[in-house]
Parts: sequence; C-alpha cells; structure tokens
Amino acid sequence: MKMMMEMMVFLSALLPVLLGCDCGHDVEKQVDCSDVYKSGQTVSGVYSIYPAGNTPVWVYCEMVSDGKDEDKGNWTVIQRRMDGSVNFYRPWNQYKRGFGNVEGEYWLGLENMYQLTSKNKYMLRVDLEDFEGRKGFALYSFFSVDCECAGYQLRVSGFTDGGAGDSLSIHSGFKFSTFDKDQDPSDSNCAKTYLGAFWYAACHYTNPNGVYLWGEDPTYYAIGVVWSSWKNYAVSMKSISMKIKRVS
Repeated sequence: MKMMMEMMVFLSALLPVLLGCDCGHDVEKQVDCSDVYKSGQTVSGVYSIYPAGNTPVWVYCEMVSDGKDEDKGNWTVIQRRMDGSVNFYRPWNQYKRGFGNVEGEYWLGLENMYQLTSKNKYMLRVDLEDFEGRKGFALYSFFSVDCECAGYQLRVSGFTDGGAGDSLSIHSGFKFSTFDKDQDPSDSNCAKTYLGAFWYAACHYTNPNGVYLWGEDPTYYAIGVVWSSWKNYAVSMKSISMKIKRVS
C-alpha cells in the first residue's frame, strides 16, 4: 500500500511535465512577434501576443522581410491596408482598442501600441506599394506611442530611406486625432477634413488611415492613403503596412 501511494504521488507530480506545462509557475507570455519567433514559430501568420497583462491580442507577425540583416523578420504589424475591405474612418474608442481583420486590413490599437513601446525600445518600418507594382519603404530606428493621458502622442526618429522618402518624421510630437476627438493644432479638424485618423499636424504629409482609393485622382486631393514624399497628394497607395520590431 505504501509503495502504491508513493507511485501515485510521483505520477501526479510528473503529469504536468508530460502534458507540457508546469502548474506551479506562470508560463512566460509572448509580448510581441520577436517572442513568437524565439518560441520556434518562424512562419509569417496570425499569432496571439500579450502587450499588457493576461489579455491576449491577435496580431499578424511578419517573420521574413526584405532589408538589411538588422531589419529582417520578427515584425509585429500594427497597421495594414491592402484592398479597401475595412472602413478606417472610425471614432476614437475604436482606434484606441483596435479593429479590422488581422489576416487582412487592421489597426492594432493605440493602447496596445502604448503598452508595447512603453516597456521596450522599438524600430518601425513602413512598406508601400502603388497600383503600378512599384514598392518602397521607410525605416525608423525609434518608434513609441505615449499613454492616453498624453493623447497617445507619437515619437519617431532615426529615418533611413528605402526609396519612399520620409513622410512621417514631421508628425512626431503630435497627438492622435479622430473625427470625434480633435487633438491636432490645426484650426480645422484634420481627421474630418481628410477622412482619416492619425497623428495629424496641420494637417499631414501621410494619411495611411485615409480613404482607400484606386491610384491617382486629383479630384480627391489628400484624402487617400497618401505618402507624399514618394507620390503626390493625389496618389493613393495600393498597400501600406506599418510594423514594429523590438530593438535589443
């Protein structure tokens, strides 16, 4: 009987190991796509991460991309436009928490961006493609978003040109604005004027959350998915993705 009891105790202790868990310890949660990659998941796709606490957030991880060695792979996509399937003209609360289809067009959420960038240092890459198939990108060595109490203010610096030019640095230091929460310094509401939501100045050099338009149309000036340093304000991009990666 004593031997049987000892065997039962041994098996009860061994069971969590056999099942691949340790109930006596918290499993380390994956904060971003760099952690996902380190866990052995090296294929681009949709994964859950934990920017803050115990609440999982679904995100697209781009594990391989063109570029120099230091900016290849492990990217956490925070914004993506590709086909116009998602309406980006949305109110503040949706930009705060995030929206869209993680397998397609989506916005990760300002609060998630803040939680990520408040704990670690991140770099940012913006990939662009026009309707003629031409591609370019812009790389920034530093990217962060302040807390909601500071208006989710943007901090971005350290530009490297990948052919698209720099349309984002001018927006650094500005708060995020939507049509129902105007925080830009302009006399008008830039989000309403240009049918988007962004870290508007007075008003923009880029409008990645603007209306998804088909290429160039001067009758819809500056309301499209614009990156003015590469194309003019009448040209809307076919695709744009903003993605961040932790800098060690």
